[in-house]
Amino acid sequence: MTTPLVLSVETATRGGSIFLSQGEAQLAARVGDPQLSQSASLLGDINACLEEAGRSLTEVELFACAAGPGSFTGLRIGIATVKALAASLKRPCVGIPTLQAVAYAAGASERTVALLPAGRGEVFAQMFSVSDEGMVIELDAAAHLSPEKLLERYRAFAELTWAGIGAEQHRGLLASFAEEKDSAISDLRSQISKYSWRIAAPEPNLARHVAALALQALQNGKLQSPEALSAIYVRPSDAELNAARC
Repeated sequence: MTTPLVLSVETATRGGSIFLSQGEAQLAARVGDPQLSQSASLLGDINACLEEAGRSLTEVELFACAAGPGSFTGLRIGIATVKALAASLKRPCVGIPTLQAVAYAAGASERTVALLPAGRGEVFAQMFSVSDEGMVIELDAAAHLSPEKLLERYRAFAELTWAGIGAEQHRGLLASFAEEKDSAISDLRSQISKYSWRIAAPEPNLARHVAALALQALQNGKLQSPEALSAIYVRPSDAELNAARC
């Protein structure tokens, strides 16, 4: 199989990221500014990656994006951009669940809980196993949880890897609960006790791992047409929640 030119876009998190690769080889990458609207910066960052790599948009053979959950506005911007580019160039595309990419980024683990901020102190959460070969398998369904419900859901597991921005944000909560269980909590880079919770180092460019999973989708014949690409929201938007209360 030839190594395709892949353009990967991640707009599920604040700032987001872009990754341009030839197969698994990095050609260019960008991490967005969380203070800027992705609607204003995304196309410019894509162009900057292409210029750095000396490639043109017409050479891209596969478009990939983080499909959610994540920021509602960010997801709509990223998915709409990828759909438009793939449709206009008649290229295949694939949407990768954001939490799956977070788990993949944390490396091999029997149980990894991927966490992303969901606003108001809550998180999007899902547990996966990640093999040494990088195969990611869902162990439960993605959920929108309060910190209390998060601990309730995963308190029975003595050994877990916690991954993603949400894990960093709730490090103190996880550490306190681990201490109550007489369990250690550590970074993956330090010594790990027999029974422990671990927090993976955060990955600033999540689009890199979206691209890697897109290559897996290509190898497994699971690409999508632009028309089939859609967002994974997990919970209703704030506007929908407010409308339901009226």
